[in-house]
Order: sequence, then structure tokens, then C-alpha cells
Amino acid sequence: MTGGGEEQGRRLFGVSLTDRPVWQQFLICSSGFFFGYLVNGICEEYVYNRLQFSYGWYFTFVQGFVYLGLIRLQGFTMKQMVNPWRTYVRLSAVLMGSNGLTKGSLAFLNYPAQIMFKSTKVLPVMIMGAFIPGLRRKYPFHEYVSAVMLVIGLILFTLADAQTSPNFSMIGVTMVSAALVMDAFLGNLQEAIFKMNPDTTQMEMLFCSTVVGLPFLAVPMVLTGELTTAWSACSQHLYVYAVLVFEAMATFVGQVSVLSLIALFGAATTAMVTTARKAVTLLLSYLIFTKPMTEQHVSGLLLITMGIVLRLLPEDKEKKNLAERKQAKMVAQLGEDKRRGGGVEEEKSPLV
Repeated sequence: MTGGGEEQGRRLFGVSLTDRPVWQQFLICSSGFFFGYLVNGICEEYVYNRLQFSYGWYFTFVQGFVYLGLIRLQGFTMKQMVNPWRTYVRLSAVLMGSNGLTKGSLAFLNYPAQIMFKSTKVLPVMIMGAFIPGLRRKYPFHEYVSAVMLVIGLILFTLADAQTSPNFSMIGVTMVSAALVMDAFLGNLQEAIFKMNPDTTQMEMLFCSTVVGLPFLAVPMVLTGELTTAWSACSQHLYVYAVLVFEAMATFVGQVSVLSLIALFGAATTAMVTTARKAVTLLLSYLIFTKPMTEQHVSGLLLITMGIVLRLLPEDKEKKNLAERKQAKMVAQLGEDKRRGGGVEEEKSPLV
């Protein structure tokens, strides 16, 4: 990894992460992600459930143009690209498909039910990571246990809401399931691009994914007639665009932060963070929209908390041990190279 690439890849809205401890990097990126997507969740529930506007493909299309404007304000230009455009074709199709299906499913599922399905993403992401070229990841047993606890906790939480919000359709289940499959590919594909070319920045990935992905949205919008319907409905209620722009701006912060998490910590750890965010979003949904909370809700939250603690507590220790092993291996290799080179009787340790 080149110095410039590392510096670029480890900055978040001008804040350098390079020289910070691992826990600070994680905290900064997670905070940006939580802020962006908590606002996103509240806005989505407001638009779909309170305003009764359910145009997932169109809303994703509008969000894409807001992204491009914000990326331009960040100073990114195509001259800064380090990957060819073809790198982002598959990624963009998956990204836009996931976003559109996720938003569109809210027309057929209540918000908690959608969250329940999406919360299982961490498991397929971990499984898929074992097969993506350039990753081939293996995870310790406790990480799978942690993921299962998170998923069960969220399922318990959302099932407790099923009786009070019984909006449940197989069309919505099909849409959110397809989005789940795409999500399993998405995070791992993003991580693979960062690994194969460490000079890739978050802004490049988001810019190229959006530019390449926007045309993919035209097909479902035209085939379903959503383009004309959504345009007509939103034109009569222009304040909806204000909510969408505000949501897109907040989501932009979350999206750049989540790309930073993927670059620094990998797709599986990021999926754990996104799952935890879903739990907080549900909790805020209950507080803001005044829904009753039962013992089953509390049990779900306890399992979620236990899963998060189990996943995060060993992280620093494992990373420290891994870093020490890598350092020892590097020192040993350096000494071996010097001995093979000859002409040097004694060499001090490079750490002295």
C-alpha cells in the first residue's frame, strides 16, 4: 500500500484516520454511519407510513442525483479515479437494485418487518466473503455466534411489533429477500475493490457506483410505470422533495462512513455495525412514533446488546495479536534476507 493511497483511503470528510488508534477509527466511522442512517430510517418511515408515498425506485433515483451534487462539493473529479469504469458495473447494478428493492418493499411490508429481514444480512455477508475472489475470508466461531445473537434479537424485537402493525405481503417479502441477496454481494464486492486497489477512495467508489447505477433504475421505473406516477404525485406535494433531499444528505454521510468501515475493518464487521444500527432505529421508531414496548422487545434488545459486546470485545486483542505476529514475521524475514545477502556479520534489530 502506498503512502498516498493509505492516507486517501483513511480520511473521512477531511478527518485523518491514519494515525489514530483502531478504536478511534471505528468510533468515528461508526458515529458517522449511525447519524446518517438513523436520520434515513426516520425519514423513510415518515414518507412511507405517514405520507403514504411508496416509490422506492424513484426515491433512489432522486437520491442518486443528490449524491452526485454532494460528491462534487467534496471536490472529487474524474481525474482522481484510480480504477477503470468497468470495475463498478457489477457493483452498481447490485447497489441500485438493493436500494430500490429495499425502499420499494415498504409499500408491502411494515417498517419493523422489513428491518427483521434485512437484519439477517450479516450471516450471508460472512458466508459470501468466503467465496469472493480477493477475499476468501474465514471467521472465528465466536463471530458467527455473535451474528446469530444479533439476528435472533432483532427478530424477537420485530415479531413483537407484528400484531400492532400487520402490514405483511409476499410481494414485499420477495422484494426484501432479493435485496438481502444483493446486500450479501455488495459489501464483499466493495471490500474486494478496496483490497485489490488500496488507492481507491470512498468518494470514487460512491461517485462511480452512482453514475453507472442510475441508468439501471430507469428499467424498473419505466416497466412498472412508477416514473410517471411518482413524478405526478411528488409534483403535487413538493415538500416531499425537501424530505428526500434531507434524507439523501444524511444518508450520504452514512454511506461514506460505511465505505470507510469496509475499507478499514471489512464487510462482515461493517454488517455487524449496520445490524446494530437497525436495532437503534427500531428503538427510536418506538420512541418517536409512540408505540408500546413489551417484554419481548426488551428481550430482543438484550440479545442484540450481548451480540455486539461478544463481537467487539475480542476485536482489539485479536488485532493486536495479529499485528504482533505480522511484525515478528517481518523482522524474521528481514533478518533472513540480510543473512542471504552476505557481507554482514551482525545486524541490530530494526526495532532498536
